[in-house]
Amino acid sequence: MFPHIAQTSSTKWIPGPYEGVELMVLHKDENTGGTTVLRKFHAGVTVPAHIHREANETAYILSGEWEEDGKVYTEGTLFHAPRGERHGPHVAHTEVLSLTVFDGPLTVD
Repeated sequence: MFPHIAQTSSTKWIPGPYEGVELMVLHKDENTGGTTVLRKFHAGVTVPAHIHREANETAYILSGEWEEDGKVYTEGTLFHAPRGERHGPHVAHTEVLSLTVFDGPLTVD
Protein backbone atom coordinates (compact mmCIF):
# COMPACT_ATOMS: atom_id res chain seq x y z
CA MET A 1 0.00 0.00 0.00
CA PHE A 2 1.15 3.54 -0.71
CA PRO A 3 2.19 5.48 2.42
CA HIS A 4 0.29 8.58 1.20
CA ILE A 5 -3.05 8.70 -0.60
CA ALA A 6 -4.90 11.88 -1.59
CA GLN A 7 -8.41 12.02 -2.98
CA THR A 8 -9.71 15.15 -4.66
CA SER A 9 -13.16 14.53 -3.19
CA SER A 10 -11.79 15.25 0.29
CA THR A 11 -9.19 17.94 -0.55
CA LYS A 12 -10.02 21.65 -0.85
CA TRP A 13 -8.95 24.26 -3.41
CA ILE A 14 -6.85 27.13 -2.04
CA PRO A 15 -5.90 30.43 -3.68
CA GLY A 16 -2.81 30.23 -5.88
CA PRO A 17 -0.03 32.77 -6.21
CA TYR A 18 -1.99 34.66 -8.92
CA GLU A 19 -5.58 35.87 -9.07
CA GLY A 20 -7.71 33.39 -10.99
CA VAL A 21 -5.45 30.44 -10.14
CA GLU A 22 -6.39 27.83 -7.52
CA LEU A 23 -4.30 24.99 -6.10
CA MET A 24 -5.24 21.65 -4.61
CA VAL A 25 -2.23 20.31 -2.72
CA LEU A 26 -2.14 16.55 -3.18
CA HIS A 27 1.22 15.91 -1.53
CA LYS A 28 4.00 17.89 0.12
CA ASP A 29 7.36 16.38 1.06
CA GLU A 30 8.21 17.97 4.41
CA ASN A 31 11.93 17.22 3.92
CA THR A 32 12.41 18.77 0.46
CA GLY A 33 9.41 21.08 0.18
CA GLY A 34 8.51 19.30 -3.07
CA THR A 35 4.83 19.63 -3.85
CA THR A 36 2.35 17.91 -6.16
CA VAL A 37 -0.71 20.01 -6.95
CA LEU A 38 -3.72 20.20 -9.18
CA ARG A 39 -3.84 23.72 -10.62
CA LYS A 40 -7.00 25.34 -11.91
CA PHE A 41 -6.61 28.39 -14.15
CA HIS A 42 -9.88 30.24 -14.73
CA ALA A 43 -10.70 31.10 -18.34
CA GLY A 44 -9.04 34.32 -19.45
CA VAL A 45 -6.29 34.30 -16.81
CA THR A 46 -2.79 35.30 -17.87
CA VAL A 47 0.05 34.31 -15.55
CA PRO A 48 3.04 36.60 -16.17
CA ALA A 49 6.51 35.27 -16.96
CA HIS A 50 8.16 34.09 -13.74
CA ILE A 51 10.90 31.94 -12.19
CA HIS A 52 10.85 29.16 -9.60
CA ARG A 53 14.29 29.55 -8.04
CA GLU A 54 14.04 26.54 -5.74
CA ALA A 55 12.28 23.88 -7.83
CA ASN A 56 12.04 22.27 -11.22
CA GLU A 57 8.43 22.39 -12.47
CA THR A 58 6.70 19.72 -14.53
CA ALA A 59 3.10 20.39 -15.58
CA TYR A 60 0.74 18.06 -17.46
CA ILE A 61 -2.47 19.51 -18.91
CA LEU A 62 -5.49 17.41 -17.97
CA SER A 63 -8.07 19.66 -19.66
CA GLY A 64 -8.49 23.04 -21.29
CA GLU A 65 -6.70 25.29 -23.78
CA TRP A 66 -3.40 26.84 -22.74
CA GLU A 67 -1.31 29.27 -24.79
CA GLU A 68 2.48 29.53 -24.70
CA ASP A 69 4.42 31.76 -27.11
CA GLY A 70 1.43 32.17 -29.44
CA LYS A 71 0.71 28.44 -29.72
CA VAL A 72 -2.33 26.79 -28.12
CA TYR A 73 -1.90 23.45 -26.32
CA THR A 74 -4.58 21.12 -24.98
CA GLU A 75 -4.89 18.05 -22.76
CA GLY A 76 -2.06 15.58 -23.03
CA THR A 77 0.68 18.23 -23.18
CA LEU A 78 3.61 18.17 -20.74
CA PHE A 79 5.70 21.24 -19.90
CA HIS A 80 8.96 21.28 -17.95
CA ALA A 81 10.79 24.35 -16.64
CA PRO A 82 14.18 23.79 -14.99
CA ARG A 83 14.84 25.51 -11.67
CA GLY A 84 15.72 29.17 -12.21
CA GLU A 85 14.54 29.34 -15.85
CA ARG A 86 12.03 32.09 -16.70
CA HIS A 87 8.86 30.75 -18.32
CA GLY A 88 5.51 32.19 -19.33
CA PRO A 89 3.42 34.12 -19.79
CA HIS A 90 0.75 31.42 -19.67
CA VAL A 91 -2.71 32.24 -21.06
CA ALA A 92 -5.77 30.14 -20.21
CA HIS A 93 -8.19 30.36 -23.15
CA THR A 94 -10.64 28.13 -21.26
CA GLU A 95 -10.56 26.79 -17.73
CA VAL A 96 -7.36 24.74 -17.54
CA LEU A 97 -6.66 21.92 -15.11
CA SER A 98 -3.09 20.69 -14.76
CA LEU A 99 -1.27 18.20 -12.57
CA THR A 100 1.96 19.93 -11.57
CA VAL A 101 5.00 18.71 -9.65
CA PHE A 102 7.55 21.01 -8.03
CA ASP A 103 10.57 19.03 -6.78
CA GLY A 104 11.47 21.69 -4.21
CA PRO A 105 9.73 24.54 -2.39
CA LEU A 106 7.04 26.31 -4.43
CA THR A 107 8.32 29.89 -4.68
CA VAL A 108 7.60 32.40 -7.43
CA ASP A 109 9.76 35.34 -8.53
